[in-house]
Amino acid sequence: MRRLLACLVAALAASPLVLSAQPAAAATTAPALVIGSDFPDPDILKVGDTYHAYSTNNGNGNVPVATATSLTGPWTRRGNALPTLGAWASGGRTWAPEVFRRADGRYVLYYTALSRSVGRQCIGAATATSPLGPFAPVGTGPLICNGGEGGNIDASSFVDSTGLRYMLYKDDGNAIGQPTSLWLQQVAADGVTLQGSRVELLRSGRPEEAGVIEAPVLTKVGSQYVLFYSLGGYGGDAYQTSYATSTSLTGPYTKAYRSLMTTASLDNAVRGPGGADVVREAGGDRIVFHGWINNNSARGMYVADLGWSGGYPVVRGSRVRYETERGRLNNCAVRATTTASQGQAVAYIDHADSWVEVTVFAPRAGNYTAHIAYAAGYGDAQHTLTVNGGAAQAVTYPNTGWETWRQVRADVTLNAGNNTLRLTHRSRWAELDFVEIA
Repeated sequence: MRRLLACLVAALAASPLVLSAQPAAAATTAPALVIGSDFPDPDILKVGDTYHAYSTNNGNGNVPVATATSLTGPWTRRGNALPTLGAWASGGRTWAPEVFRRADGRYVLYYTALSRSVGRQCIGAATATSPLGPFAPVGTGPLICNGGEGGNIDASSFVDSTGLRYMLYKDDGNAIGQPTSLWLQQVAADGVTLQGSRVELLRSGRPEEAGVIEAPVLTKVGSQYVLFYSLGGYGGDAYQTSYATSTSLTGPYTKAYRSLMTTASLDNAVRGPGGADVVREAGGDRIVFHGWINNNSARGMYVADLGWSGGYPVVRGSRVRYETERGRLNNCAVRATTTASQGQAVAYIDHADSWVEVTVFAPRAGNYTAHIAYAAGYGDAQHTLTVNGGAAQAVTYPNTGWETWRQVRADVTLNAGNNTLRLTHRSRWAELDFVEIA
């Protein structure tokens, strides 16, 4: 009935006036490339006013280290923090370092290296009196080394609100054709004495993971634990960063419906975003991670703003999808359709008082891009867009035909935190699927 009515009215309607063209470039603030040479799997430690970054081995040593007075740089390379590996380890595969300062003032380094005896990647430790090193290996063997599960890699450290310290790490099951898991292991205050039994937090299984979840980093936001991790093969665009949440340290953890950062969600501004670390600060949180640069010959270090929407992470520059059918609707209705995201869209936005409101989140105040997914029939259509009740702009939807979903962009200025976007009927007919903010 609606389509028939639209056809009759369209024959009499004048062509809509185009009040504003789509912007030539998005307003998105992309993650900043702060080390434009090879610096994969970055780990960040702040000591005083100085940030220290540590990376997987390359031509700059087993554990390259760099310093800066701001996360966005400039960064200065400071050499090799771990000149000598533990006697148990072979060189050339020293991965994913983690450095933290313990109560006695010494610094502890976790690192992954190839075990001479087991022939698998294992986790070792070293200590130093300076965050720049040189770090000296602890003990005669690795801390964690289980060849039967493919080895162990990617250790990180977490101190709970109780004051207890934990190590997180990945079993390297994918190295032997098995699923991979992320583990939690309590350690003593010295960071190197294991206590009790480990607990499995998460296991691979989704198709996009390709059997690999790794690089665990844990933080707590309010009463919720947020476990960041990388997934997929690290060697290309498919590598990405996701997260899982739990109200208990030991789980169960629930994986996010969509990954936090992918090559696509970052609009190709970063390729293969992974190996992330989270920096929590009073002035605003950040996420630090690597992505492929120089024709995929190296992985540079990137920094992006990080915010928390109801305890869930949002990265500035990475698209977050908001389904319009979950917003507030006035004189319009939800329609089921297999062609739309999650099987529903908002239709019948046909009257002067028809509108859709969507609440979106911004990690920082500033300029963003709203990507609006729509389908329009019987000619180009328009909606009026307002943000937080402010000045209106016209959004034009070029004719696509029903069930053919496309996206248009609108530049918007958002406050830090939650914002209300309202799309009101202006001319002709368009249906809405979702809005993505980046």
